Amino acid sequence: MPDLSQLALYLAAAALLAVTPGPGLFYVAARSLAGGRAEGVTSSIGTGLGGMVHVAAGSLGVSAILLASAELFTALKLIGAAYLVWLGLRTLLMARREAMPGLAATTPAIGAGRAFREGVLVEVLNPKTAAFFLAFVPQFLDPAAGRPGLQFLLLGFLSVALNTLADIAIALAASRLRDGAAARPTLVRRLREASGGAMVALGLGLAFARRPAS
Repeated sequence: MPDLSQLALYLAAAALLAVTPGPGLFYVAARSLAGGRAEGVTSSIGTGLGGMVHVAAGSLGVSAILLASAELFTALKLIGAAYLVWLGLRTLLMARREAMPGLAATTPAIGAGRAFREGVLVEVLNPKTAAFFLAFVPQFLDPAAGRPGLQFLLLGFLSVALNTLADIAIALAASRLRDGAAARPTLVRRLREASGGAMVALGLGLAFARRPAS
């Protein structure tokens, strides 16, 4: 593990990155606005687990193999992009469907279990998450300490934990906004549409992302 000063620098950088908007954060916001606190929190845990898949793969060298293969990177990138676009379009359509006459009572909640599973997939199918961990975490490994795989795993876990805490904070804030805006359904609908649009944009951006240089 790095010394205390390096660890503090790592945690500061990881915390800043944790609050940077990304696919997981927008998905959590969309689920919280649509299905409330339970779906928001469980989707946050799902994105955290998905992040840990990349951390574990990175510690074993699997992510490095993936990123070294243009074909594998492109395949995962396109699958992840399509999944994000689909989630975003679904969020947009469900939000607008509620506004149609006679459908105001329709609930777009999908349940905590499905929100968790989709949260996992949002992160697992994003090769840019693997690229991030492989580019960011090794800068803070201590060669003299040995066991670089274990160091990678521990530092990656800290980063994922911070990301998950940030996502849970967004989930709680968005669900409170949803509960307190019952008299302002248009506001909640527009926020959900914005979250859906952001996921579509991120998905399209991911589709055109380049493979990181070796």
